Amino acid sequence: MNPEDLLKLVTTEMPFGKHQGTLIADLPGNYLGWFAREGFPKGEIGRLLALMYEMDHNDLRELLRPLRR
Repeated sequence: MNPEDLLKLVTTEMPFGKHQGTLIADLPGNYLGWFAREGFPKGEIGRLLALMYEMDHNDLRELLRPLRR
């Protein structure tokens, strides 16, 4: 992970699915958990979803608060 990834979590919208248009940082934990069980998509979006899952799972969402606009 690089520091820019944290900024991407609060600026990148989910491009598909049930929560299309929702910022990755705002995706519900159960949705992230579903990806963790079923497999994250390939590419950058999958990498960001996996990072957000780890942050949610470890109760670290508050670290993103200062990065929000």
